Amino acid sequence: MSNPADIVLDAQGLVKRYVEGPVTLEVLSGINLRMHAGETLAVVGSSGCGKSTLLNLLGGLDSPSEGEVSVAGQPLASMTEKQRGLLRNRHMGFIYQFHHLLPEFTALENVAMPLLISDASAAQAQTRAQEMLEAVGLGERLTHKPSMLSGGERQRVAIARALVTRPSIVFADEPTGNLDERTATQVQDLMLDLNRRYGVALLIVTHDPAFAIRCAQRRELHDGQLAAPA
Repeated sequence: MSNPADIVLDAQGLVKRYVEGPVTLEVLSGINLRMHAGETLAVVGSSGCGKSTLLNLLGGLDSPSEGEVSVAGQPLASMTEKQRGLLRNRHMGFIYQFHHLLPEFTALENVAMPLLISDASAAQAQTRAQEMLEAVGLGERLTHKPSMLSGGERQRVAIARALVTRPSIVFADEPTGNLDERTATQVQDLMLDLNRRYGVALLIVTHDPAFAIRCAQRRELHDGQLAAPA
């Protein structure tokens, strides 16, 4: 039986509407979703069905029209933007289809950035960042800037950056969508291995059915609702 203390994400009754003049578009219609520490969940669905919108709501990057989201037991709606930023820094990691690394910084500096933002000392941030880069197989690439890395290596740096704060949950939006098949499989292997190693919950939005089936749970987003895939 699940321990309520292990709940890292709890979303209830999420609705998202966009209103433009007389037109109202309801993208999400009453989403309920709960994840515990260490769980893996893949959300699949056609392009434009609202998967990225859902991630933005769950990560506190946007606000729902109705419903509530709590991360690590803390309700997002009652927080200021500064408080949500601190919560994201401490309890959430984000991985996107494009790595979004800062081009002027080395791999080590990119990964250390979230720790520096959270007031870790430079020495602590560098040590943790190096450990994380070694964990993703890039211990020999610490001083390389993104332009000196392959696509798969850049995504590994992005994964290291998402995990360096030891978050409660990582949100991944098409994390292998920009990689060739062989590299995508390697990155998927890495993400699932790190999920098991660190016990971080992993919520993945993906078009790749082969990746989705490797997650313990799968949901399909269709007509604004989440359901088990047929």
